[in-house]
Amino acid sequence: MSDSRLLTMTGHGFKSGGFDKAVLAVGSTEYHGDHLPYGTDTLVAEHLAKAVADRVEGMLMLPPLPFGMSAHYSSFPLAVTLSTETLMRVLKEVFASLLKQGMERLLIVNGHDGNISPIDAAVREFRVEHPEFRVAVLEAWWVSAGELIPDDTFEVWGGQGHAGEGETSMMLAVAPELVEMDRARGVVPDLPLHVQVKWNFDELTPYGVTGDPTKATEGKGRLMRDALIELLVQFVEEMDERDWDFTFYNL
Repeated sequence: MSDSRLLTMTGHGFKSGGFDKAVLAVGSTEYHGDHLPYGTDTLVAEHLAKAVADRVEGMLMLPPLPFGMSAHYSSFPLAVTLSTETLMRVLKEVFASLLKQGMERLLIVNGHDGNISPIDAAVREFRVEHPEFRVAVLEAWWVSAGELIPDDTFEVWGGQGHAGEGETSMMLAVAPELVEMDRARGVVPDLPLHVQVKWNFDELTPYGVTGDPTKATEGKGRLMRDALIELLVQFVEEMDERDWDFTFYNL
């Protein structure tokens, strides 16, 4: 299969590629401790998106969005953040651009917690106006991955946390050359159960990291990565079989 990346594709490559659906990675640029790069969320989402596009016939990989809604992380230097409203508008204009060209099927791979609400709101509002536009979203790969791999994989806090065990493991599998494990340190915050506290990040950790990144390994990251890729490939193939029909009930 030829390169699926629109960013490096010629016009001829696009016109002759037979693309009928797209995948969009949405990330962020923000502090991930002293051991991970600022682009961690973007790099992971982009890696997953490319792996899926490389395996699924007719899937175009759009250039990733490297900025998200990161205001709640801006107490650590530095976070390049969009407002919720701006991110929603950017997404809707991406959707409209695809729809104008007759591309009505989109998979979004999100890499950042602050993007979940803007993506959800943008998609729902756009689809009310354009019900023919079909969108599916992997909202929180860090949650899905933990549900797909063996229960005893992680050692601390279920692998969760910003730049913690799970995310650091993922980066060790995706771009190990960018990880400085000797600088890894974090803390598990004592959060209340059931009711969500809407924190600013410096209220949870002095390190810009939650969870325990020192427990991260490349092996754990490979488990997460491979499970997510298989999940997404299978999902898209199943949606193709049903022609992306979003009618999910039987009478």
